[in-house]
Amino acid sequence: MIEKIKALCIKHREILVYLIVGGLTTVVSWAAKFIWNFAFYAGTAYPTVVQNFILSVVNWVAGVAFAYPMNRRFVFQSKNPDILKEAGGFVMSRVATLILDIVMMQVLVLLGMNVYIATVIVAVLVIVGNYVFSKFLVFNKK
Repeated sequence: MIEKIKALCIKHREILVYLIVGGLTTVVSWAAKFIWNFAFYAGTAYPTVVQNFILSVVNWVAGVAFAYPMNRRFVFQSKNPDILKEAGGFVMSRVATLILDIVMMQVLVLLGMNVYIATVIVAVLVIVGNYVFSKFLVFNKK
């Protein structure tokens, strides 16, 4: 039984490590977002459109700054010597999911959803999008 679990872990290492790194990235980015929310907006559960936009950007910047080196080193084990090009591709792919994040957060909050619940729902979509972009566009081993 242990050998089967070990074999499955080895077979699916990349996805398992991505989920761990993604979880850590989520903790870092949400911490930044919610600390900003409490520091500047009194912890509101229903931010204005502008506040919501700023919270999404804070969330994104913290997440990207943490995620790139973690994904490069641990998830995709990239050996690409052109780090600037790779990092640029990573940032651009994350811009795409930032747009998804901003649009979905605005829609859900405008529909009356609590910002904390909306954050969890949007995070699932963003995590899936980030993996697809990273796997097939940024860290693609040709």
